[in-house]
Amino acid sequence: MSAEPIATATAPAIELRGLLKDFSVGLRGVKLRAVDHLDLRVEAGQVYGLLGPNGSGKSTTIKLLLGLLEPSAGTCAIFGVPSARVEARREVGYLPEAPYFYRHLTGRELVRFYGQMCGLGGAALAARIDEVLATVGMVAAADRRVGTYSKGMLQRIGLAQALVHDPRLLILDEPTAGVDPVGSAAITDLILQLKARGKTVLITSHLLGQIEDVCDRVAILDRGRLLLEGAVADLVGRGDRQALVVEALPAGELAELRAWLAARGRKLEAVETPRARLDRVFLEKVGRREP
Repeated sequence: MSAEPIATATAPAIELRGLLKDFSVGLRGVKLRAVDHLDLRVEAGQVYGLLGPNGSGKSTTIKLLLGLLEPSAGTCAIFGVPSARVEARREVGYLPEAPYFYRHLTGRELVRFYGQMCGLGGAALAARIDEVLATVGMVAAADRRVGTYSKGMLQRIGLAQALVHDPRLLILDEPTAGVDPVGSAAITDLILQLKARGKTVLITSHLLGQIEDVCDRVAILDRGRLLLEGAVADLVGRGDRQALVVEALPAGELAELRAWLAARGRKLEAVETPRARLDRVFLEKVGRREP
């Protein structure tokens, strides 16, 4: 196993070195490798997408990072502190994919409970609760019982509890799973707000459009191995193509344009009618509202 990372002022938000996790399967000592020698580095202030199909190792990687599982080999650190140490987790807010919250508590009581677990109290905690409830758009529903919340409201109150202790790193596992487009857009906006405040966000999602909208970099995993990693702009952009949007051209002018390009050794590869993204059309009609 490699040496433990040392905390420094310039340490990345997340650093995985040779991370490996095997699970025993059955009674014959058969091993299932969930994470396979994973190296990953997330700089502070980035929104980073962890992508992959079901069973690719995303959730196991998150559990290793949170100290919920012990790696078979390798190291993982949060801001330079080994993730097995309690002090590393003080810097982290976590929203699991399917959180279980106490249904008999109100949203405000739930956030207060988690704030107290993080060592907050008194007037400072009360002020912080008001702040995070406003941040996630749950002020109006704060005094309703959690058992009455919709899926989108549960995700928002989950974000509030993850934010209450003002962590430097947010880990969000499928934060918009089962959420309607309005709620999903609100969560996307919140992630961008957190980035603007200097927070680091690690997010997993099967909604690749959302990942493209919010993430600076992404890593794609499959069977525990890193297949691809890089800046979103570099992965989806094509430097050898350009798209020009003009008013609709009559057939004659379009033919002239093709001839003009051909005379210069260029080719008009496609003529397409631009389309608005469906999520944007939906939001324009329905609007964004607080539940």
